[in-house]
Amino acid sequence: MYLNFEAILGIVSLATLALSAAISPDSESESVTYLPTQPPSYPLAVRSPYLSTWMPSDQVQMLPYAEPQFWAGQNLTWSVMVRVDGQAYSLMSIPSPGDKIQPAVVRSAEYTATHSIFKLDAGPVSFTLDFFSPISPSNYLRQSLPFSYLTVSVSGADKNDIQIYSSIDGRWAGRQQNTVCSFHRQGSALAYALKVDNAVPYTEERDMAIWGESILSSYQSAQSKLSFSSGECRQIRSQFVNDGKLSGKDVPWTPGGVVAFAHDLGSVSGESSVLFAVGYVRKEAINYLGKAYTGYYRSEFPDTYKALEWFFDDYLAALLESKIVDTEMTGQATLAGGHKYADIVTLSARQAWGGIDLTIPNDSRDTNDVLAFVKELSSNGNLNTVDVIMSAFPIYYVMEPEYIRLLLEPMMRYLAAGRWTQPYVIHDMGTHYPNALGHDDQKAEPMPIEECGNLMVLVLAYVRATGNSAWADKYIRLLGGYADYLVENGVDIANQLSSNDAAGPLANETNLAIKAAVGLGAFGELSGLSEYSRIGKERASLFFTQGLGTDEAKSHFVLQYPDKPSSWKTPYNLFPDVLFDLKTFPKEAYQMGNTFFKKVRGEYGVALDNRQDWAKSDWNMWLAGTFDDMTTRSEFIDDLWGFMSNGKHNWPFSDRYVATSAKGREPGHPVLCRARPTVGGHFALVALQGPRSLQTAVSRKSKGASIVEEKPSDEVREDL
Repeated sequence: MYLNFEAILGIVSLATLALSAAISPDSESESVTYLPTQPPSYPLAVRSPYLSTWMPSDQVQMLPYAEPQFWAGQNLTWSVMVRVDGQAYSLMSIPSPGDKIQPAVVRSAEYTATHSIFKLDAGPVSFTLDFFSPISPSNYLRQSLPFSYLTVSVSGADKNDIQIYSSIDGRWAGRQQNTVCSFHRQGSALAYALKVDNAVPYTEERDMAIWGESILSSYQSAQSKLSFSSGECRQIRSQFVNDGKLSGKDVPWTPGGVVAFAHDLGSVSGESSVLFAVGYVRKEAINYLGKAYTGYYRSEFPDTYKALEWFFDDYLAALLESKIVDTEMTGQATLAGGHKYADIVTLSARQAWGGIDLTIPNDSRDTNDVLAFVKELSSNGNLNTVDVIMSAFPIYYVMEPEYIRLLLEPMMRYLAAGRWTQPYVIHDMGTHYPNALGHDDQKAEPMPIEECGNLMVLVLAYVRATGNSAWADKYIRLLGGYADYLVENGVDIANQLSSNDAAGPLANETNLAIKAAVGLGAFGELSGLSEYSRIGKERASLFFTQGLGTDEAKSHFVLQYPDKPSSWKTPYNLFPDVLFDLKTFPKEAYQMGNTFFKKVRGEYGVALDNRQDWAKSDWNMWLAGTFDDMTTRSEFIDDLWGFMSNGKHNWPFSDRYVATSAKGREPGHPVLCRARPTVGGHFALVALQGPRSLQTAVSRKSKGASIVEEKPSDEVREDL
């Protein structure tokens, strides 16, 4: 649906202010109010592995000077300035403002599932920066668009003369050298694109793509006069500071340059807003077995700038949906685990979806061949790692379970073709994103029990959530072979890695034995072959009832059997058994940890196992979901919330962190992992409320939401 943009701009400020209405700190105070809490880092534009821009929270107090970062830690310029009655103010990312630019005063910072909102005072008026990355997984067009919004709103104006400016620099292109700049106009959408000249397709530098185009855009409307320019940073800023507008000239591009847009709103009374967009576009997005796949949105908009124009036209509909997503996610999470749990999952949402590209073939743009690809951020960049999909699946389960199929399908085709000849499931579909080339050399990281068990659970999750067994039936013989591998190898387990490969390989790891038993139960239900379910229960009896995998007192599962009675590991692999009510293990097996984990709890929770001082946040939320004791469950939530909000770190939400000082390190600090999509596992407690719980609620309320028609109402006209 194409919406009238004049009507949109007339109500943008009202919608943005409604999102931040709870923020009203004392105007005399210079302390920053953080809602709902202070996270490690704020997601600004998080839409794909290559459009993932964050603001470290320890920089928020000095936001006018602070530079945002790519998820991997590289600084980027994303400047926002305003002029109020001829005086220039920096709102964000002006590290060296000079004498003519005053820093605005930061009043508040807020995040929701889809928005990060900062409120600042600049002279006599207030400004709100609303960074909005839609989460709309059931709407493939909206979800696949590689753009994110920035709305800059002014409030409290009293006939003040207002201009608003934003710019980005060449670092967004991934490499400042050999970068070229181009200007584009599509209808009322104006855009600058920065790209590395003659870049090799599918190549990265420090995890940033260098073969696509980075985009800054804005929209020409009757509400303001839009100007633009590109060139040397200080010259472009001086144009705005001195004149309140840009020259429209583009000088030859050099490293250190910026592209910029400026809106002149004229005399403003009350509220007004302008809208910008940033993006990163790759027409050849994924190399899947030698064939180029592109973003799903190109089925409707093969041209980047027509897609961008539609992105602006879609703003109001996306905004209305985002308010529903924010409300429903917070409500369901609060019901599942309280307000601290809601804080955790709402911060996790953009990060979980922002690791995924939704694609179709580049040549045919066939929407019957949709595939999704996820990057293993922060570790080795593997593509469609099965245990990463496994960890994240609770968010797919509650928001759009089709993504389980879309993420597994590239691998299932590859396995069905016989190109992977090992008797167990492959670990990933490519050594490094975005090259989904498989492993014809048979040298993928070996996690035999881990990935075989994961595949059974994931396919069952898809069938349970969708009611569609046709896809599973298509691959049932292939699945059966991997189930047989679990039967044959799930007791005397050879020395091997689990998902937590940083912990090293083990033989006879109890948690892997649990995964094998639950995986057999899952395959038994999928196939209708009760023999597999029976074997799964026999294995559960062996490890729990007969005590092979527990200490003598049956107070906990041990790390390794049979001779490690004092060892332990978090048995998070029990969670799918609980979620799907497979009854592979008796209820007593889930509950025996209620008391034990209180004994080994550190300052920030329970470590992965007795060898480590670090915890995995996703697995701990899985484990929390196995407890009936709400006190124990709440302790796990409190510990993760404490880590998330302790102010000791500024990375995008790390799923691995030092939980205890028992081994000499200071607890509460992250370890290695940034921005990983595995935080989708934090939705485990929401998943217990049933499949599609969020998807159903959002869909139902979206259908009842009001949509602004093509012609604005008289009331909106008066606002304009």
